[in-house]
Amino acid sequence: MDNEVLKAIRERRSIRRFKPEQIHDEELKTILEAGTWAATGKGKQDSWIVAVQNKETCDKLRRMNAKVMETEADPYYGAPTIIIVFGSADWRNNIKDGSLVIGNMMLAAHSIGLASCWINREDTMFETEEGKQLLKDWELPDDIVGIGAISLGYASAHPHIVKPRKENYYRIIK
Repeated sequence: MDNEVLKAIRERRSIRRFKPEQIHDEELKTILEAGTWAATGKGKQDSWIVAVQNKETCDKLRRMNAKVMETEADPYYGAPTIIIVFGSADWRNNIKDGSLVIGNMMLAAHSIGLASCWINREDTMFETEEGKQLLKDWELPDDIVGIGAISLGYASAHPHIVKPRKENYYRIIK
């Protein structure tokens, strides 16, 4: 079987080199909308999605994430847009739900010709005083946790090698 969705699943790759030009508003809204259609436990829609395109704020996020990672490198790979997903700290499905939101947005990005890469450490970033202040600045609840983020933009390079899928990845029990 084959269709556009299955093709996108097979073809999407994490991109770690981005052009500096900003994506279009319509592209961003399309990706954010895709995130809102992710499956969530009990249909709760508990995730919060924050798209950041402001250069100063992106630079602050880069510094915060690099500090957690203990590096000087840019953990968001120079992407002009950073999308962060949060979930309620006390919701037992927060990571699962937020992960589905991120997955939907990454597939949507690929389907419209944009590049993305899943980024980690947002949980630790937003436990800091600086992170808590950003949550206040963004008018988000203070009882949420960072689930993950997406670096988003136009690719300046694509991976040349696609790893084959491992053997015995799945089982069918009848």
